[in-house]
Amino acid sequence: MKVFVTGGSGFIGGHVIEALVGHGHHVLAMARSEQSADKVRDFGAEPVRCALGAVKSEHLSGCDAVVHAAAFVEEWGTREQFWEANVTGTEQLLAASREAGVARFILVGTEAALFEGRDLVDVDELQPYPVRHRYLYAETKAAAEQRVLDASDDRMAAISIRPCFVWGPRDNTVLPAVERMAAEGSWVWVDHGDRRTSTTHVDNLVHGIELALEGGRGGRAYFVTDDDDRTFREFVAAYSGTAGVSLPNRSVPGAIARAAALLFEGAWRVFRLSGTPPLTRMTAAMMACNKTVRCDRAKSELGYAPVTDVATGLRRLREAHSTA
Repeated sequence: MKVFVTGGSGFIGGHVIEALVGHGHHVLAMARSEQSADKVRDFGAEPVRCALGAVKSEHLSGCDAVVHAAAFVEEWGTREQFWEANVTGTEQLLAASREAGVARFILVGTEAALFEGRDLVDVDELQPYPVRHRYLYAETKAAAEQRVLDASDDRMAAISIRPCFVWGPRDNTVLPAVERMAAEGSWVWVDHGDRRTSTTHVDNLVHGIELALEGGRGGRAYFVTDDDDRTFREFVAAYSGTAGVSLPNRSVPGAIARAAALLFEGAWRVFRLSGTPPLTRMTAAMMACNKTVRCDRAKSELGYAPVTDVATGLRRLREAHSTA
């Protein structure tokens, strides 16, 4: 199969490329710069110089499938930044894919598309999108997913694979942020970290994507997780521990964390401060809420089962850090 991957120089996209190439697929990968081209080439893909929002049908010539992993995933940004990358970029890629005759379009979605600052407990794909979103990332990922699923038809099956709290080797978001905050002495738990969360090892996410390239129903979303929920504190403490980081016991109530995040964001907007606020509303809310999802649909329709369990994933990370 010939597959075009966006976001191939990133954490998830890089693992997707490696797995697809390892299983005999011919992989092309979007590369916005020479640096990105070098990265995707190292992962085993053939770089294609183009950018999200400007992918032409000729860039996808002969491709059987597209895996869309690129997104604006920053904690902080403008509505224009989030919308242009996550929604407009997806719309344009869908149009180019259809014009090129692509048969399968796989979006890397997220459980955040359903998140509005309240608990999500054992939800499945029947959980509706919020009537009103509170966070730009959640809003734009939901809008992108809706456009993907609505685009599915007999000519192009479009599917969203939804992970939850992706982790694993080469994580360039969560673990580095936790390590930085621990080093600065700024790490605190919210409500003692007692809220429960689902997680998705990157191996399991990639496995779900590969299954969707061959099966599943167009127009559907599928949750894929480690199928092993635990408290936020239990997981993050173990995850950071793989890098030798010990987190303090300090904790603040969720209501205080949310209020502080609101004040920080307000100050950043009013005074037009650079960088990211120390705490954003979405981060505070996600730490203060339960977020557990069910992957029964993926099991029954894709034949999904986790390929890497949490204990094994953590052990491999500890071993990798100890020999680094």
